[in-house]
Parts: sequence; structure tokens; C-alpha cells
Amino acid sequence: MVLALTVCGIAVALVVIGLFVFGLRRRLIQRSGGTFDCSLRWDAPKEGDGGGKGWSYGVARYNGDRVEWYRVFSYSPRPRRVLERSAIEVAGRRVPDGEEELALLSDAVILACLHRGTRLELAMSEDALTGFLAWLEAAPPGQRVNVA
Repeated sequence: MVLALTVCGIAVALVVIGLFVFGLRRRLIQRSGGTFDCSLRWDAPKEGDGGGKGWSYGVARYNGDRVEWYRVFSYSPRPRRVLERSAIEVAGRRVPDGEEELALLSDAVILACLHRGTRLELAMSEDALTGFLAWLEAAPPGQRVNVA
């Protein structure tokens, strides 16, 4: 009986510590500001091919001429993807359809992009999209930015 209670206590303590570290990580990412909720689909299929598969929920953070994308459900302190402003080419935007409506946040708009030859899609709120496009267009003089 005592052993069972000890094991259960340890298990509960580990879960609480895990959730605390999880929350602390998100707080540290958002500490410097310039963050927004953003789902990402890397190596996105051609339009109409993918359905709702391949999306990962995350938080993106502006950092100078880069956007750092962190998975929400991860303990890693490093960004999973880093997108450089000069390498992003916007191909278009669309609203989620079919299974994507279930995989993404309710007010999401999907932005199709190319980054160094890799097709990717970013899903974010309309407000975050406006800020993202403004950030892309605000590149320093001499940098080529392609916004469709």
C-alpha cells in the first residue's frame, strides 16, 4: 500500500514538473515579444493534394531578419525552423478547406511560401498575417523580397 502511494506520488510529481517546464519554455519564448501563434506545414504538397495532414502547431517569433518557429508541444529551447526574410517568397494565400479546418485554429488564413526552394505553408490569424506581410515588405533597402 505504501509502495503504491509512493509510486503514484512520484508519477503525479513528474507530470506536474513536466507541465511546469512546458509552460516555462513557452513563457521564455514569448518573453522578448514579437510572437504569434502559427501552424506550419513544411514540404507542403501542391495545392489540393494534402488535405489536413502535415500541420504542426507552433509559435513564431520575429528576431531581426528572421522568423524563428517553435513547436508548441516540445521541450526543445531551440527553434524547429528558422525562416530568413530574404529567402521567403510568398506564393499566395487561401482559407483552410476540408480537413484543414479541423487541423488549424478557427480564424486561420494559410500563406503559401517558398523558402530556399522548399514549399511551406504558414497558418495564422488575419492580424498576424498582416503583421507578417508588413515585416516582409519592411526589408532593408537592397534586399529582394517577393510578396505576391
